[in-house]
Amino acid sequence: MNRWMNAVICLLSWLLLSFVPPTAYGGQPAPMKLPAGVKKLSTVEGISEYQLANGLHFILFPDAAKATATVNVTYLVGSRNENYGETGMAHLLEHLMFKGSTNFPDPTREFKARGFQINGTTWLDRTNYYLTFAASGDNMQWALAWSADAMVNSFVARKDLDSEMTVVRNEFEMGESDPASVMLKRMQSMLFDWHNYGKNTIGARSDIENVRIENLRAFYRMYYQPDNAVLTVAGKFDEQKTMAWIAATFGKLPKPTRALPAYWTVEPTADGERQFAVRRKGEVQIVTLAYRTPSGLHADSDAISMAVDILGDTPNGRLYKELVQTGLAAQVFSYTVDTREPGFVVFGATVNKGQSIEPVRDRMIAVIEGGFARQAATATELGRSIEQERTAHERALADPEAFAVMLSEYIALGDWRLFFYSRDQLERITTAQIDAAAGKYFVRDNRVLGTFIPEDSPQRAVVPQAPSAAQLLANFRPQEKGDAGEAFEASHENISKRTRLATFGDLKIALLPKANRGRTVNVAISFRWGDESSLAHRDLAGPLAIAMLARGTSQLTRQQIADEMIRLKIRGSLTHFETNRDKLPEALRLLAQLLKDATFPVAEFEELKREQLTALQSQLDNPEVLSGDALLSHFNTYPPGDPRYHASLTERIDQLRRTTLADVVRYHRELIGTARGEIAIVGDFDAQAIEEELRQLFPGYVSKSSYGRVDREFRSVVPQRIVIDTPEKENAFLRARVDLMLRDDDADAAALYVANDIFGGHSGLSSRLTDRLRQKDGLSYSVGSTLSMGSRQRLSTWSVTAMVAPQNATRAEQAILEELRRALRDGFTAREVAEAKKGILESRALSRSQDNSVASRWMTYLDLGRDWRFSEDFEARVAALTPEQVDAAFRKYINPDQLSLVIAADSKKEAGK
Repeated sequence: MNRWMNAVICLLSWLLLSFVPPTAYGGQPAPMKLPAGVKKLSTVEGISEYQLANGLHFILFPDAAKATATVNVTYLVGSRNENYGETGMAHLLEHLMFKGSTNFPDPTREFKARGFQINGTTWLDRTNYYLTFAASGDNMQWALAWSADAMVNSFVARKDLDSEMTVVRNEFEMGESDPASVMLKRMQSMLFDWHNYGKNTIGARSDIENVRIENLRAFYRMYYQPDNAVLTVAGKFDEQKTMAWIAATFGKLPKPTRALPAYWTVEPTADGERQFAVRRKGEVQIVTLAYRTPSGLHADSDAISMAVDILGDTPNGRLYKELVQTGLAAQVFSYTVDTREPGFVVFGATVNKGQSIEPVRDRMIAVIEGGFARQAATATELGRSIEQERTAHERALADPEAFAVMLSEYIALGDWRLFFYSRDQLERITTAQIDAAAGKYFVRDNRVLGTFIPEDSPQRAVVPQAPSAAQLLANFRPQEKGDAGEAFEASHENISKRTRLATFGDLKIALLPKANRGRTVNVAISFRWGDESSLAHRDLAGPLAIAMLARGTSQLTRQQIADEMIRLKIRGSLTHFETNRDKLPEALRLLAQLLKDATFPVAEFEELKREQLTALQSQLDNPEVLSGDALLSHFNTYPPGDPRYHASLTERIDQLRRTTLADVVRYHRELIGTARGEIAIVGDFDAQAIEEELRQLFPGYVSKSSYGRVDREFRSVVPQRIVIDTPEKENAFLRARVDLMLRDDDADAAALYVANDIFGGHSGLSSRLTDRLRQKDGLSYSVGSTLSMGSRQRLSTWSVTAMVAPQNATRAEQAILEELRRALRDGFTAREVAEAKKGILESRALSRSQDNSVASRWMTYLDLGRDWRFSEDFEARVAALTPEQVDAAFRKYINPDQLSLVIAADSKKEAGK
């Protein structure tokens, strides 16, 4: 448990008074009779805690040495409890609480008449209100009665909010004028991404000025209740009478029936240093360093406080000696922000205007981070800090009035007795604990660096208020008619009937003209070149050559090519793109020019290599990529250099480094051509004109290499379970795969297609795998299975992929295997099969209505020598399937014992360490 904030310590330092325990006045007091409904909880050094039946805790600290008393009510609510758009609301409510309640409509008049000193404070975890007054029974009764009435009967009125707004706004503006206050606000926002500790208690100006009174009242009714408050009475008072008055005032408040909201936001571990600069008018520079620290309840808390003292004390601290005594800085400061949940510490230095702040920043970092490793905390430093801390505790107890208010900080941590616990822990702190705590939390990746830089003319970008949509559209006069397309029937028969097929030597063309809204047109192109021999050992030369095509020709620079693509409305890649009717001819000409006339600039090639090398290296710790790479490597059955060989990620990085511009130019010169392949165009265009354009542009550019198709064939692979460690990664990937001797025109193909859809292939949230791993077990956000069927070779692949948390990887693997064995054992239901068939047919119908999909499918069919009758026949086979046929196909091809599995996960998290 750390100390209260330094500001409170400073307040108490000049309030030292003699504390005389109640037993000094007439010996041991007689045991008190507790009023009905009051339960005693504990006593520590003459201070006792009680509880009422409605949940209110109250603390009595009698001290007759001074003729004053203090009543302090601490509510366990602060700025961290505020919601979106409601920042600053806890503080606003603090102001309104003194404006009156049902039975005390004008308390300020009574405060003045009785000579009360009153105030309230709002902080991150708590809000408190206190009254200090001349000790008398009448004053005590009135103070308790008002505090109880204010707890549940405050007006929280619109008129009071309006009248108090100027005061709160001035308080906000005062903070904005103070560099230290501004720095704290920015520092908090940089320290926390998600937790409300990142929002300053004063709130945002827009939230303060626009808060709804209904929201304030709801906040008040939720948190200002006896079960969420602790009453402290300290000073000169009669315990027996005061306890009776508390029971009579607070005890009559009903026990709340509402439930307090639960808060579960946990700020993740900081993963890198952050920095910010504030540039405003000012006369001094400030450098601050902040570090996130554990809750004030954590075992490291006291050691952190001591470390902060040793570093930031004036004039004995290390920062003072290194910065102030050397003339680098004018002042240094430090403080801890002790909170119920992880808080932070701040170190700072003020630097004269015009003086360099870089040396100050660098020296501060050097002293704070690793400073205790280089120079361990000394017994002298620890002794000095402990003595200061012990004195602060003694002074606090010496003044019950200030103690009653200060106790709010410990109440906010969870229990007022933590004050005494913290004091008694002082003798147990060691220099080794201080060194360890500093080394654990004062580190680079947990650092936020802030600088306040005075500037007379800061470069501000004021974002203006935008008009509403209604205002923008007030004078808008839209056209009544738009550009409408035709009602195209996306049936197999109509697609075939409307398509114009042509062949230019080895180049096959499919043209499907149709009127579209926006006159859009989609193009899909696949040019084919090379054979097993000419493509050998050119794994990366080919992709690099294609990537270089748009980086310069003899007529156009890379920028000009990019500008042309924008002008021609080309959206997509060079071989799969969308444009419109008017731009299609020019777009095709640009493609032909790039393929034939690329110049491969040296600088562009080096830039491309750097980009791709960076991209590959960035994946070296990615569980998704590593798992996929490992599975592909496992199923590789071809030697290095073979066009079908799968090069691992590290191999590709090495190949990329070794590939030269000469390799790429040679690939282009020897292999690339446009005389062989498939072109499919679907959309709004003139078919006859485009056919002639294609005839002129592409058949004449013939590859210099002979052509021979290179396909993978089925080869048996021994199943294996592969585990890859991915340290510090928060997600894990599971992949399983088996290769099948199956082609898409085989008798079982449609049945296995439906079975896969049921098991894990459906795109929605309904499949066997999704129902189990996501909906039932909550293990995976993304899980599914894929059936990739070959069209030439009798080679298909069935795979399963799941993304999970590392600690759930083993459970996910077990769940997948359980579901697989259940499907093989029990089969699929008639309802599942019917729904799958319906979904598949509707999905394929939807695909036929999308021009880009039709173009891609036509390109594939041209290559295979098929047409849309194949798709129609496949769908007919799907529609005719029975559950028995679906079950039989799944059992025939899917064998759990033949699955190869890869798990890429943080091994420590997976093991639950």
